Amino acid sequence: MTTTVWVDGRLVGPDEATIGALDHGLTVGDGVFETCGVQDGQAFALTRHLRRLARSAAGLGLEAPDEALVRDAVGQVLEAAGPEAARLRITVTAGRGPLGSGRTPGAQTVIVAASPGLHHVTSSVVRSPWVRNERSAVAGLKTTSYAENVVALAHATARGADEALLANTVGELCEGTGANVFVECAGELVTPPLSSGCLAGITRELLLEWGAAEGLPVREADPGELRFSVLDDVTAGRAHLLVTGSVRNVTPVVRLDGVEVAAGPLSERAAELFVRRRGQHVDP
Repeated sequence: MTTTVWVDGRLVGPDEATIGALDHGLTVGDGVFETCGVQDGQAFALTRHLRRLARSAAGLGLEAPDEALVRDAVGQVLEAAGPEAARLRITVTAGRGPLGSGRTPGAQTVIVAASPGLHHVTSSVVRSPWVRNERSAVAGLKTTSYAENVVALAHATARGADEALLANTVGELCEGTGANVFVECAGELVTPPLSSGCLAGITRELLLEWGAAEGLPVREADPGELRFSVLDDVTAGRAHLLVTGSVRNVTPVVRLDGVEVAAGPLSERAAELFVRRRGQHVDP
């Protein structure tokens, strides 16, 4: 299938010129977005994604997106896209603005698009040479200013990996370019706290909730508990990794910095649990 696109009230061709040259999402990356998996023709966990979209908009100082409008657009796009749709993206920008960081108040630009997606069973990751700034004005917000992630992911793919893991400025394990990370060690799965600067991932959130409900030893780390150097324990076989995201779901890591590493038993249990629970409710 080709990508199906809706912009500001209508379905358009994927190559149709529909965004103005002065849209602030284009000129300065002034916007927010969400990516959802698609399950049985519906956006998975859409309510949680729309809640986070509103939080990100508020964090940027944008008006809350019109939820009813976005839901209607999602329905139109997924109906038009058909059963091959696997990834849905919702983007909201500040709309037309000046050639600079200042904003011109006015209507937002809303874009919804659906496309096929890759299915990850396991992941290969590398350590990124760059860090995430946990004190940034946009830390924890899902904004369209994604250049840092693009550069870090390109570094990873050039080394045969599908994700890069980043520390923050104080040497804590933080996140991937488009995924959260869990470390399996000492009989439990532990993920960096939000204070590390990582995104509050929807799959991360659900794995914490569902895992706890089913007796899986999974928790958020205390601040400072997970150092970036814990990755040395993974290559030494003393710990394991898994990464989570809205399209990759829950995937154990089997290669780190080009070195084969074993998928941990708790990581495999977590992946199985998520697939099962995900199939039970499309909007948990």
